[in-house]
Amino acid sequence: MNEMLPLLSYCALMSSTPGPNNMMLVASGAHHGYRRTVPAILGMVCGVAALTLAACLGLGAMFMAWPWLHAALKLAGTAYLLVLAWQLAGAPVAQDRPPAELGFARAALFQVVNPKSWIRALTVASVFMPTGLGLLPGALLASGLGAVVGFPCISLWALFGTGIGRWLSSPRRRRAFNVIMAASLVLLALSLMR
Repeated sequence: MNEMLPLLSYCALMSSTPGPNNMMLVASGAHHGYRRTVPAILGMVCGVAALTLAACLGLGAMFMAWPWLHAALKLAGTAYLLVLAWQLAGAPVAQDRPPAELGFARAALFQVVNPKSWIRALTVASVFMPTGLGLLPGALLASGLGAVVGFPCISLWALFGTGIGRWLSSPRRRRAFNVIMAASLVLLALSLMR
């Protein structure tokens, strides 16, 4: 268990700190509530776990061989964040038309272009993957533990959004919130391009 503590700590830190996933969960929680945001949370957790498993099984070596592929994914992720920011900033604020729900599939697939998820997966694969278990068992353990730790951490962001949602009773407040969240996504996207 002592050798798992650094992995668990790293996964908790990466899941708890601000990033594209957590900004989207705050917005989803604010507009749709926690229960309707759970599919997105599960999609993100499963997407990161699959990405981590792939990285542990050798995808990281592919990026080392072809750095342009990693750069292309980073660019695609940044572009997608900018599109999401644009959609969020322009989302209708009338009571009857909140922004579309993120959903399981979109949230899971987003991890392929989410730079923070790649950083997490590649770091787990290169630094924290358990040794002595064999490749597949070690990769499954690392990605599974990351998912178990990640779920409650990112759920807090959705719950935070749900709490904010109660304050967003007027269209003016919802518009301000959407613009602030969109600006946060733009800043995150630009910071990830460094």
